[in-house]
Amino acid sequence: MDFEIMQLIHQYGYISLSILLALGIVGLPVPDEILLATAGCLTAADNLSLPLVLLFAVAGSFLGITASYYIGIKFGRPLLDKFAPKIGISVSHIDKTNQYFQRYGKAALFFGYFIPGVRHLTAYFAGMYSTPFKTFALYAYSGAVFWCFFFILLGHMLAQKIYLAFDIIHRLGLYAFSAVLIGAVIWLIVWNKKKESISEKF
Repeated sequence: MDFEIMQLIHQYGYISLSILLALGIVGLPVPDEILLATAGCLTAADNLSLPLVLLFAVAGSFLGITASYYIGIKFGRPLLDKFAPKIGISVSHIDKTNQYFQRYGKAALFFGYFIPGVRHLTAYFAGMYSTPFKTFALYAYSGAVFWCFFFILLGHMLAQKIYLAFDIIHRLGLYAFSAVLIGAVIWLIVWNKKKESISEKF
């Protein structure tokens, strides 16, 4: 999946990152965290610009979470019960998220991004329960920024360490090869001298 994500981002650019994140947050089966971390890895290799990746990721998250909010206002629980199971979200999961949202409310909008399945539903419930848009935007948008920055920077930093490790291994490999080569040359010189001295004696 990581390779497919890389291909999509390479082929369609930053806009593909925004679209995929928006679709994933609405509820389609997009591996959001892997997408963000992979984009972060690509910035470490200078294939993508880190500021632009952060910008487009946040924009896509805003788009997806806002769409989910307004869908919740418009259609409510009946649409969720009808279509959610078709995209892998069970009715029991909907009920648990509903309880989670009613209990934690604003915090659910912020931290829900980090809980698999929950980020697909918290904005929907916010719309369904007529949460004021300003309240929704304050917590949902700030949570989106934190979530995007966390996974993108995580991918960026881990990739940098991986590239550094490969560079060290590469250099050590060259040093090791050079040491073995020099050792072999010295051994051949010594062995030839011993062979010549033995032949002189006889």
